[in-house]
Amino acid sequence: MTTKGIVLAGGNGSRLQPLTGAVNKQLLPVFDKPMVFYPISVLMLAGIREILIISQSEYLPLYQKLLGDGTELGVRFYYASQDIPAGLAEAFLIGRDFIADDPVALILGDNVLYGEGLPKVLGDIVHSSQGATIFSYRVPNPQEFGVVVVDEQGRPVRLDEKPAKPQSNQAVIGLYFYDSSVVERAGSLKPSARGELEITDLNRTYLDDGLLSVVALGRGMAWLDTGTFDALLDAGNFIATLERRQGLKIACLEEIAWRKGWIDDTQLARLGETKRNSRYGQYLLWLLENG
Repeated sequence: MTTKGIVLAGGNGSRLQPLTGAVNKQLLPVFDKPMVFYPISVLMLAGIREILIISQSEYLPLYQKLLGDGTELGVRFYYASQDIPAGLAEAFLIGRDFIADDPVALILGDNVLYGEGLPKVLGDIVHSSQGATIFSYRVPNPQEFGVVVVDEQGRPVRLDEKPAKPQSNQAVIGLYFYDSSVVERAGSLKPSARGELEITDLNRTYLDDGLLSVVALGRGMAWLDTGTFDALLDAGNFIATLERRQGLKIACLEEIAWRKGWIDDTQLARLGETKRNSRYGQYLLWLLENG
């Protein structure tokens, strides 16, 4: 079986108005790349080559113009609409035919992940065929997130959605890996009080069956949520600082595809030439001589 990937890039971005008055939030820049490049890069680093982009129908042509069908990157992009958001778990009902009988990873379109060893962590999970895996990250304000409580062995024992009195400071971030039963499980969920199919309720079905695992991301990892003005600025500054100091780019889809052998030198050169007037394109050409 091949693990597939979904990027959920919907939502109305109300916290980022007026920036999102005419464009989808995940198309906004995080330093030198569209925000959506970052979650896509996480899936690609995990070795996932079939990726479904879910967004509002009015924005799908923009994503198709930006990403195409994926052929130039040695991957396949698919597109589906979610015009009235009804919860994160709805992504699996929208993507039912895309998922078929395969395991699938879901990542939120406004999540930025970076850290040494991240590709290995992701790759190990992709090769696990049963159950679900979620990721947690220590935060100072857990009451604003979904929270996971683990026992002394690191096994999850409880999931709470924005608890008033958190029993843990480990927030559940927007990256999830599921086995092929996820479609059936999502279909069995009842809408919450706010009328949505909650991802926490979906994860609880795996927890109740003893099939939920948690990977706690430590100090060497960075997780940035770009849903507010300050968070968007912080993410851009973080990426800019690392790229300037190292001379290497983060979430460069062309580089990831090239290093994984999905495209060759000729294809990378062609992609670099199309963007030669930008530092991004010049970086792709630089990779061929120095990478």
